[in-house]
Amino acid sequence: MTVPPNLVQSIRAFRVVDLQEEAARLGHHFLYAHCIAGATKQQVLGIIAESFLFPKGIGKNFDGLRATLTETMAGAGTQEGFLVVLEQLPNTQKFDKEARETLLDVFRDAADYWADKKVPFRVFYSFE
Repeated sequence: MTVPPNLVQSIRAFRVVDLQEEAARLGHHFLYAHCIAGATKQQVLGIIAESFLFPKGIGKNFDGLRATLTETMAGAGTQEGFLVVLEQLPNTQKFDKEARETLLDVFRDAADYWADKKVPFRVFYSFE
């Protein structure tokens, strides 16, 4: 993969299927969430938690999602890497630009956390 090992960036130049194949080739976890159906922060976080197969009740708020993406996943054992796709983040009155940026900041924090552990954590996103 030609992108840095720990980043959060727009998916523009990449196709989801190619990213999934690259994750498999590298032996990294592929986490995918199609978020268009979410109209509120709770709904978007619920879609992400369900799509990533998090235990029920995990990720109900930004702090919970941050903790799950970092300490909880680190506690699950040695990790080779992560490739995350957040497709079609919504643009609604209750999930506006500020909410989208806060969500992406959570993933940036997770990328920094994993960078400190020398574990690739790449996040690609698109907006509705």
